[in-house]
Amino acid sequence: NWITRLSAAHQSGRLEAELKKIRRYKLIIIDEVGYIPFDQDPANLFFQLIASRYEQGSVMVTSNLPFGRWGETFSDDVVAAAMIDRLVHHAEVLTLSGDSYRTRARRELLAKHNRASND
Repeated sequence: NWITRLSAAHQSGRLEAELKKIRRYKLIIIDEVGYIPFDQDPANLFFQLIASRYEQGSVMVTSNLPFGRWGETFSDDVVAAAMIDRLVHHAEVLTLSGDSYRTRARRELLAKHNRASND
C-alpha cells in the first residue's frame, strides 16, 4: 500500500527519494480512498504523493465517498480540498451509481438458494 511504503521511506529519511521513484511510473492506482480514515501523518504523506504526481504522471483513484466527505477521511478539510484540487484539475471524473457487484452477487446467490429450498 502506498501509505505504508511512504511511511517507511519517511521514517528512514528517504521520502523525497521514494516520491522521485514513484514519479517515474506513468500511472499509479489508488483503490478505495476513504475506506479507512487517515490520521494526520498518513494524510500528509498521501497529500505529498498526490502533489508530487500533479502534472507529472497519471493517478487513478477509486472511492465510494463523494469528494465532499473526503475531509472526514483525511481528518482535515484543507488537506482534502488541496488534494481534490490537484486530482481533478486535469481529470475525467466518473461517477458510478447502482448496486455494488458484490452486493448484487450475494443477493442473486441467496435468491438461488431460496428457490432451491422451495423446490
